Amino acid sequence: MFMNLFKKRPAAPLPEISLYNTEHSKLEPFIPLSRKAVTIYSCGPTVYDFAHIGNLRAYVFSDILKRTLLIHDYEVKHTINLTDFGHLSDDADSGEDKMMKGLKREGLPVTLAAMRQLSDIYIDAFYEDMDSLRVMTPTTWSRASDYIEAQIRLIETLDEKGYTYETSDGVYFDIQKYPAYGRLGNIDLEQIKSGARVEVNTEKHHPADFAVWKKGLLGWDSRWGKGFPGWHIECSAMAMATLGKEIDIHTGGIDHIHTHHNAEIAQSECATGKQFVHYWMHSAFITIDSTKISKSLGNTITLRHLVDRGFTGDDYRYWLLTAHYRQTVNFSWDALTAAKQALYRLKRFVYEDYKQSASKPDEAYVAKFKKILANDLDTPGAIALMWEVTKDDTLDNKTKCATLHYFDSVLEVGLSDNLEDGKKTLGILGEDEVPEDIQALVDKREAARVARNWTEADLLREALNLKGYTVEDGPQGPKISKV
Repeated sequence: MFMNLFKKRPAAPLPEISLYNTEHSKLEPFIPLSRKAVTIYSCGPTVYDFAHIGNLRAYVFSDILKRTLLIHDYEVKHTINLTDFGHLSDDADSGEDKMMKGLKREGLPVTLAAMRQLSDIYIDAFYEDMDSLRVMTPTTWSRASDYIEAQIRLIETLDEKGYTYETSDGVYFDIQKYPAYGRLGNIDLEQIKSGARVEVNTEKHHPADFAVWKKGLLGWDSRWGKGFPGWHIECSAMAMATLGKEIDIHTGGIDHIHTHHNAEIAQSECATGKQFVHYWMHSAFITIDSTKISKSLGNTITLRHLVDRGFTGDDYRYWLLTAHYRQTVNFSWDALTAAKQALYRLKRFVYEDYKQSASKPDEAYVAKFKKILANDLDTPGAIALMWEVTKDDTLDNKTKCATLHYFDSVLEVGLSDNLEDGKKTLGILGEDEVPEDIQALVDKREAARVARNWTEADLLREALNLKGYTVEDGPQGPKISKV
């Protein structure tokens, strides 16, 4: 049955896009399954708490992927799931359940209704984060508790085909009945078996067998008794329910590769006899002090923390895009400050110098931009190209503005807002809006700069900052903003 999984997809003249496929550990030309729409499934959050900035990278990455496909004339059908009931925190079959942890923290009872109440709060918070980061709304937000029947049907199919076995605490997928298990990330099953702790679960046939159903006093009714679907089964069921039995691209963080995504492959392909996903794509970690961001380590930073420190979703998105999605990057406040300052200068070009007046984008730059992103979403190259446009003296301001707008349709860092909103966000002041005492300090500082009295100029800049104003030197004179 599995010999027919990798059937040849229809060849056709399509835009040239190369994507890094984790399954084969190499760049591959992207050929979609259908001309109708590219299908993408993205692993979403467990909504028991605020998402941290490391979590959020995965959604900016999938957003760039989707927008890149759109500018290359593809249609896209995209699902992001929301895990809103219990699953186990370490992707294994033991450990503290995240939703239970959230219920305890909020002082809520252990009921399905309370899980729904808890998840409602953090789903809304996650939506706010997505809006702040300008992430496009997916075709489908699939809430796991809304797809219980689909998950149970999928488990029943696996059971009927002989891929599962029942234990005292649940129903498990027997990986030894799927010879291709572990192909994502080249998992060594013998090493797992030899290194396993026998006392973890003596009823499992193999240490890597995973739960598709967990029995309990709480949950939903099934032929195996009351309980919950396993975490892995929900993604397979929702992906197939919303996108079909075969999908083009599946995204997630690199922490999903070894356990969660191998489980998805095994259970989906055993149930359908089809290749589940054709391109697996994963974003790397963000670290703090070279340590992975993790709630269990207590080193999490949320988008709300960034806002409290004076940053915006645009600032964080810009910082993320200065690194390739497969590159591990270390977060620091200094790095984010530098990104904020760089983006501020870009926005001043658009909202002040170009006055948000656009004609048509330059075709050569558009072609170069599309080619850069077609090379496995090279956002650092795309950012560099934005700056190249601002410095190109062969382009007039209206063309520069239109070209940056086109770039912003993918990068989406806030260069395309209307003029008044953009100027207000930046605190940009017109000549008639600067208070007399502030203008006097600016004039005095400019005189110091002309006289090359840099010490005096720096002192006057600090005086302006203390009064709540910033000054930026440009070819057309100093630009004043209200902080």
